[in-house]
Amino acid sequence: MATTAEEQAKLVETSKRLAAYQAVKDHLLPEYTRIGIGSGSTVVYVVEAIAELGPAVTSKMAFYPTGSQSEELIEAAALNLQYISKLPAGQQLDVAFDGADEVDDDLNLIKGGGACLWQEKIVAASAKQFVCVADFRKLSPRLGTAWKKGIPIEVLPMAAPRVLDELQRMGAQNPRIRLGLPGKAGAIVTDNGMWIIDAPFAPLLLPREIESGTQTGNGSNGAWTVDALADGLIKIPGVAEIGLFYGKNGLEVASGAQKPVAAYFGMADGTVEVRTPSS
Repeated sequence: MATTAEEQAKLVETSKRLAAYQAVKDHLLPEYTRIGIGSGSTVVYVVEAIAELGPAVTSKMAFYPTGSQSEELIEAAALNLQYISKLPAGQQLDVAFDGADEVDDDLNLIKGGGACLWQEKIVAASAKQFVCVADFRKLSPRLGTAWKKGIPIEVLPMAAPRVLDELQRMGAQNPRIRLGLPGKAGAIVTDNGMWIIDAPFAPLLLPREIESGTQTGNGSNGAWTVDALADGLIKIPGVAEIGLFYGKNGLEVASGAQKPVAAYFGMADGTVEVRTPSS
């Protein structure tokens, strides 16, 4: 096990790379033509793994980014760049790869630590299959266990004060507008011209905890299920999108799925753990 900060950082990067390469090997089929590419540090290795397949495989593929970072990765790897706004009506991406800030036992995700959540959700929901790639630090029994920064919420700037008030009434613990310091004074501005609010809640409940009858999950005493909280957050006027990826996966619905069909975790021991909806 890594003991120094440098060793720990190296271990994390190795685990990301292992997970990314395995996910690409398992889910990028040669016949695929439309691939979504997410944002974040793990996706760097996804693009690396794809590029190593060579032009014989990738030249027939188009790659759809979730933001400026993934756009730059695609271009730097000499892959064919395309945009989700140009996806023909009625068509879907074959697969989309993206990371996560936290993944729970039911493969619900928190995303948006890099402020790209809205476009990430559009790309994920446009894919027949969404595959999550992460390292061992992102795996938690319930969302909000390890990721303490809060659920990222993309909001219209003029609505931010009202959204903050509503979040507090819902039980958020010190929700706050994400600032751009030290690189930028004031709020972070997303690719869509919005602000990000980070809203910490108590760890979110899973359906089986509600079925046991010990919790209601409707916000009483600050306890929410993932689905109930997500439904409440997205209904707040001024909220554009939320960083909870929940509901159905691509094996359950034909289109519009937010949850991954599989999540790949590079583990500290050098193995890759694969979680699927049935595992």
